[in-house]
Amino acid sequence: MSQRVDYQQQSPELFKKLVEFSLLSQKSSIEQSTRDLIRIRASQLNGCAFCLDMHVKEATIHGERPLRLYHVASWRESQLFIPRERAALAWTEALTQLSPLGVPDDLYERVRGQLSEKEISDLTFEIMAINAWNRVNVGFRTVPGSADQAFGLDKAQLS
Repeated sequence: MSQRVDYQQQSPELFKKLVEFSLLSQKSSIEQSTRDLIRIRASQLNGCAFCLDMHVKEATIHGERPLRLYHVASWRESQLFIPRERAALAWTEALTQLSPLGVPDDLYERVRGQLSEKEISDLTFEIMAINAWNRVNVGFRTVPGSADQAFGLDKAQLS
């Protein structure tokens, strides 16, 4: 397997802007625990081992219960998620795996029943950010855990 491009080095300004965008989305109206869940779910769907590893560790540091982390992949069947989290996870799936028919009205209405217009908008930008990171890290095969020390993820004690 050949070495992939170092995207941070090759496109430093674009990388910097994506970091800035991601940092802005973290100041949104969506609570940290929900942001953790949607980052994990999008990373699962996109097969991004680097981001999945990172966001499970972040969620652990933020105090998320291990059983809920195990249940993210099967959130529809799990009783561990409240309606607001379910709406955010459903919206994440719809925007991560876009259907040729778009997002169904009934899904949009379910999400509107749980989140304000501002929250839906903020959540959408958060989903855009994690999908961008998933694509760059999958494309360049970023090694899971390779940034743990730099991001303080070793505090999760999950290595």
